[in-house]
Amino acid sequence: MTAAVAIVTDSTAYLPDDVIAAHGITVVPLQIAIGGVTGEEARTPADTARGLRDWRSVTTSRPSPERFALAYKEAAGSGASAVASIHLSAEMSGTLDCARLAAGDAPIPVKVVDSRSIGMGLGFAVMAAAEAAAAGAALDDVAEAASRRVRATRSLFYVDTLEHLRRGGRIGAAATLLGSALMIKPLLHITDGRIAPLEKVRTSSRALARLEELAVDLAGDRDVDMAVQHVAASSRAAVLATHLRERVPHLHELHVGEAGPVVGAHVGPGMLGVVVSCREY
Repeated sequence: MTAAVAIVTDSTAYLPDDVIAAHGITVVPLQIAIGGVTGEEARTPADTARGLRDWRSVTTSRPSPERFALAYKEAAGSGASAVASIHLSAEMSGTLDCARLAAGDAPIPVKVVDSRSIGMGLGFAVMAAAEAAAAGAALDDVAEAASRRVRATRSLFYVDTLEHLRRGGRIGAAATLLGSALMIKPLLHITDGRIAPLEKVRTSSRALARLEELAVDLAGDRDVDMAVQHVAASSRAAVLATHLRERVPHLHELHVGEAGPVVGAHVGPGMLGVVVSCREY
């Protein structure tokens, strides 16, 4: 049975496959080009990691408005009466603008929501919207459920180098760290929809320990869902996930997985991120 409000997102949410299937979420893929060969974000993250390690050209681009228009048309054809379309931060990509452009000509009402984030920072907002839609909520309430979850979610991450962010033009306020990039291991976060510096740490081991501490502090005694995401750093992710399960007292869902090629292209191999999303929103 199709929910009255269909949910559309983009491929940078990196939602678990079972979540996508359970809620009938439509995922519109971004584009990625490795060494000049372009395709939808269906390449394995390992392909991107290899390209980055070889310093081949890896670039990304937004979906076309026509791709969103097709998603909205298909939702209407499946019996949906409206669409909540939730996407990565407008400060990081033009994806949201393309969704809005397509929404204006859609056959059913479409409300576009800016997650102000990426990865599971976006994914948790999509899940909140999908749960509201499944419960029979109206379009405005579904969109508001996503927006409330956005406000209750924080994303932190570690990168081995800032060079990939610099090359991709996504470095934002973290550019202030470039002068000392060889001497520090940066911890970053997403704030106001942009990547910004959080702390500077001298070694990778200390940075990873500090990332864990910050995530535990953010969770506190609240009921939270969390995600650990990485790029070509599965061992690091597994260790961090184990520690979080042991240290966060009211942890409900913990999603562990590799971020896809679009994120990998901008942060590079070795990235380790934590998303903390409070359920009491």
